[in-house]
Amino acid sequence: MILLESNRLLLREITLNDADFIFKLMNDPAWIQNIGDREIYSVKDAEDYIQSKIFTSYQENGFGFYVIELKDSQERVGSAGLVNREGLEHIDIGYALLPDFRGHGYAFEATQMIYDYGTKTLGFDKIVAIVNPKNQKSIHLLEKLGLEFERMIVLPDTEEEIKLYS
Repeated sequence: MILLESNRLLLREITLNDADFIFKLMNDPAWIQNIGDREIYSVKDAEDYIQSKIFTSYQENGFGFYVIELKDSQERVGSAGLVNREGLEHIDIGYALLPDFRGHGYAFEATQMIYDYGTKTLGFDKIVAIVNPKNQKSIHLLEKLGLEFERMIVLPDTEEEIKLYS
């Protein structure tokens, strides 16, 4: 199901048919460095992740992460969405792109659509973002989106300090 679209992009719900793509995306070295290792070591692991995390979020929250596709070709280039993350008071926005699709403005375009969807359609009064302090490109994107650095935090079950933007 297509959720959002712009001139260049479609955002749609993730399905089990996307397991190969999710496997590839979540094993990209930049994902592991900046987001973390989700222990997705096979397409089967990706299917299990989709069922246990993605589908559960859609069912319990009415939102989650979505595949970013190029509108012209339907090529899957990344993921963006909203998450109700343990340890955060507000809904969190996030995104990731495959290496070949970085630097084309797709991340900003997708996160802008997701941010607007969260505030205007879902009615969230505040959306936050977390980011690895070394990830300058994501920090720049969050600031371009209008978010500002709030403070350093440590999420439950982690030891690493990250930046919270709101």
